[in-house]
Formats: sequence, C-alpha cells, structure tokens
Amino acid sequence: MTVMRTALRALAASLASAASLAALIAAGPTATASGTASAGTAAPVGSAASAGSAASARSDERAPEGFVALRSVDPTIIQEMRYATPHTFLGVPVDGYLRPVCILTRPAAEALHRAQVRLLRQGYSLKVYDCYRPQRAVDHFVRWAKDLDDQAMKAEFYPRVDKSTLFADGYIAEKSGHSRGSTVDLTLVRLPARPTAPYRPGDALAPCYAPQDQRFPDNSVDMGTGYDCFDTLSHTDDPRVGGVQRANRQFLKGTLTGLGFVNLAEEWWHYTFKPEPFPDTYFDFPVTPRSVAGRH
Repeated sequence: MTVMRTALRALAASLASAASLAALIAAGPTATASGTASAGTAAPVGSAASAGSAASARSDERAPEGFVALRSVDPTIIQEMRYATPHTFLGVPVDGYLRPVCILTRPAAEALHRAQVRLLRQGYSLKVYDCYRPQRAVDHFVRWAKDLDDQAMKAEFYPRVDKSTLFADGYIAEKSGHSRGSTVDLTLVRLPARPTAPYRPGDALAPCYAPQDQRFPDNSVDMGTGYDCFDTLSHTDDPRVGGVQRANRQFLKGTLTGLGFVNLAEEWWHYTFKPEPFPDTYFDFPVTPRSVAGRH
C-alpha cells in the first residue's frame, strides 16, 4: 500500500501538469483539417482495415449510449491527445478533435482502468495519445495523404517513407478501427512523470526513430520510436529493437493482452479491446466532452 500511495501522489502532481497542458491546448485553435487512416487488427502503421460493404457510418453529433469519457472511469490515466494539437504528422490539429479528451466504449475504458490499477502498484501509469477517432478525422488524413506537396512534418513522422506510397504501404486508409470506439493508442510513463513541453509550430524536427534524447521530448518510457512513427521500427516485435526498448514494449503488451486487448503488430502503441461492442459501425460524432456529457 505504501508503494501505491507513493505512486498516486506522484501521479497527482503529473496530472496537474497535464491539466495545464490541456488548458493550453483547449485555448488554442480548434480542429482544422487533417487525417490519417487508422488500424484494424491487420493493417500497418497508422492505418486501419477497410470497412466491408456491410459496415455502416454514423454521423450523429452525440455519442450513442455505451461511450464514455475515459476520465469519468479512471481520472488517473494521463491524457496527451495529440490530434487536438499541431503535433501531428499533418502539422495541424485534426478535424473533429474539438477538445483534448479521450472517449471510448465503456468496456474498453473499464479494461484500461483495470490495467492502470496494476501499473500504479508498480510505479507506472498509462498515457493515451488517441482513443475514439471520428470518421471526419480519417477523411482529413486521406485528403492530406493525397496532397503530395504538403510534407511539412516528414522529417519527424515519415523521414524514410515516400508520401506517394502511404496508401499502398498501408499507413493511410479510408476507414479506421478507432472510429468504432474500442481502439486506443497509448504508452507507459514511469512515475513521478516528468512534464512534457508542448510542441510549437516551427520547432526543429527530429526523426521519430532517433535515440530518445534526440526525439521530440516525451515523458514516456523509451519504446524505440516516437508515437505515430511511420517506419517498420514501430512494429511491436521488430528484431532490431532490443534491450530496454523491447522490454518496455513487452511490458505494455503483457499488461494489456491479459485484460482483453489485442495489439496491432505494426504499431507498438495500438490496442483494440475485444470483443468490440460496435464491430461494424464507424462513428463520426466530434471529440468533445459534450458528446458524452452526463455519463459516468
């Protein structure tokens, strides 16, 4: 219990810093235009398996019953919602992310809570980068990928990938598993968490696969690449990733797979809770607390 209390005190300080960052993000520009496709259970980095003709799309402005804000289920999980900020492979906030809030189906959120309880006892916390992703965000990814002249963030997110091959290579697709609500992009943070300075447009970019002390500063443990790194080094079991980096990936994977999550082999950060409550529906309500207001 002493370890648990120490971890919770450290996390409280970390969350205060995270709250300040969230306030800064919320005060900035709201989502503009951008989007990448996201993952199903067999698609590569940043992409998702395409929907079959039977899959439906929902564009209601309020989430259906069964969705909740992660913070209402577990307020201790750190949230760094990248797509509500300019620090994306598009270089701008993504369409549909009106506020930096994680929304998930309730079963997925409750499973993350169970994982967090285990991790806090060991001095770690989960940190989420992306959760539910509206279809309008995926559409933004697709438009960006077709604009071959826009390569503002190439030096960080896809330095070794030709943008003209993003669809063929599976990095971008027209549907994302995130839009079904049970997929989450996340990492581990050692407590007490260090503050992470927000990205500011114009900051120098470093390759996402560079050594940790040369990449964009992130308070997570070293996973071998940064988040959303379009590179084969992001594959969870890439044999070139060893030592502490490999151990960190396996620690995250071992914690989550034991609680019903399935990892996408091409992305160490990408997990889907199974069985999905909405396996064939791709939603489009915006990412904002209003979409799930009143649910606990």
